[in-house]
Amino acid sequence: MADFERFPFTEKQDVFGITDAVPQLPLILIRGNTSVKITGILDTGASVNVLPYSIGKQLGAIWEEQMTSVMLAGNLAPVEAKGLVISARIGSFSPVRLVFAWSKSNDLPLLLGRMNFFLEFNVCFFGSQKVFEISPKV
Repeated sequence: MADFERFPFTEKQDVFGITDAVPQLPLILIRGNTSVKITGILDTGASVNVLPYSIGKQLGAIWEEQMTSVMLAGNLAPVEAKGLVISARIGSFSPVRLVFAWSKSNDLPLLLGRMNFFLEFNVCFFGSQKVFEISPKV
């Protein structure tokens, strides 16, 4: 297994048509026998990982069975969310358990935030090269 893996930033246009480079990470989310390939945005400003509603449903989660409410902040504050623990596989690394605020909205991307993505992985951004590296915590 590699010590780290390197990923390119993704060129995306914002709502104003301005192109920007975004640190997006391909990963596989696993819950039980179901898996979903998805891309998440590494967001050092996000307090928590955030999961869109449709992805939780694809993984077989049932909204009414989740008992832990999560209060989101910032522009996501109006969105209802519940806690959901999911395994994630990134590159050749061993799967890790990630805790998500499963939002009752599909109008947001999957966000990988400080709790707990950045507690499980070390990340180094090379903005001028438009790449980033991740490695599992030791």
